[in-house]
Amino acid sequence: MKDSARHAFSRRVAVAGGLAATVAWWVPAQQAAAESQSEDLRRYSDHAEASYAALQRYFYDPATSFYLEEYPHPGGNPWSYVWPFSQALLATQAMTGIPRVGRRYRADLADRYAALEAYWNTETTPAGYDSYLRPPLGQGGDKFYDDNEWLGLAFLQRHYLTPGGDLAALRRVAGIFDLVVFGWDTDPSHPCPGGVFWTQAPWSQDRNTVSNAPGAQVGLHLYLTTREAAHLDWSVRMYDWVRTNMLAPNGLYWDHVDLAGNIQKTQWTYNQGVMIGAGMLLYQATGQRRYLAEACDTATTALSFYAENERYFTQPARFHAIFFANLLRLSTLAPDPAYRAAMRWYADESYRRFRDPATGLYRFAGANPVTLLEQSAMIRIEAMLAWNPRDYPKIT
Repeated sequence: MKDSARHAFSRRVAVAGGLAATVAWWVPAQQAAAESQSEDLRRYSDHAEASYAALQRYFYDPATSFYLEEYPHPGGNPWSYVWPFSQALLATQAMTGIPRVGRRYRADLADRYAALEAYWNTETTPAGYDSYLRPPLGQGGDKFYDDNEWLGLAFLQRHYLTPGGDLAALRRVAGIFDLVVFGWDTDPSHPCPGGVFWTQAPWSQDRNTVSNAPGAQVGLHLYLTTREAAHLDWSVRMYDWVRTNMLAPNGLYWDHVDLAGNIQKTQWTYNQGVMIGAGMLLYQATGQRRYLAEACDTATTALSFYAENERYFTQPARFHAIFFANLLRLSTLAPDPAYRAAMRWYADESYRRFRDPATGLYRFAGANPVTLLEQSAMIRIEAMLAWNPRDYPKIT
């Protein structure tokens, strides 16, 4: 063999040997990473199943399919308002998305949706869900726009999780969006004119981040499904109203404004989450990158703000479940390991500090009674952490 040929051959052998060494290292490393991720998902699946079992044991009444608002039950209304019920429904729906075990919860989810209709009110228009059970099961109640928006997002997730989609769920979402648009403030003389009111109740005339941004999310999901321009137009108006009136100098969002122009400046995590969600959906609907940039900026600022001095634990889990759900969905468009890492930290610390091992209930700050809202929120957080990341686009 000539020298040049020998040298070329030697180089190929050396390269091949290097590649073999690299593969010998890389394959086990990848297998270890995959096994670690699988173990991580199983752990959260186990946590979610235990938390859900506690929910059903202490809050659920199989004779009626309704839930207690608190455990132990302190008296008053026998069953929960629709806002806590909506979060129990979303927790159950999150359980159905867990690989390997999700199918066990499909019958429970069907039961939730059947029970939900006891809150549905067609006697006043537009139709929507009352805050409490309708007669004869209860006295009914005022419609809250944010309550209906959470349920609209639940129906959208039901559509995405159903093979082939769920047209009946989409029809209900369209009706809910009609209700949200009906709640828009049309009086130009009001401070911060425009915006969707929080409720139809006469005792409040607040317009909230959380009655506008999730409304925009509902409308944008509809637009991405139907391409009806009105859905996009109204969603942009709701998003812009929040950006114009509720965005604080620190880059996070305030809570609401009343008709005297007083702004309530608490910066709840769910307000940040719904604006993150609305921003990324606007990017998907319009292709304008500024919306995605705004969502990412809010996420980065929020993660820093709530991590400082463990601010997460100064706010309820019910808000964090909404915040983290939107972070997971954002990660499908703008991947960042910090999103899931923050969620894991909160779930792990809550499990370590506040879960009662004797009951499986979460007693934040020693809470007694335990609320349906907080238990449902922790189930939803744990269940979403057990989802396969490829299913994150189905999160609403």
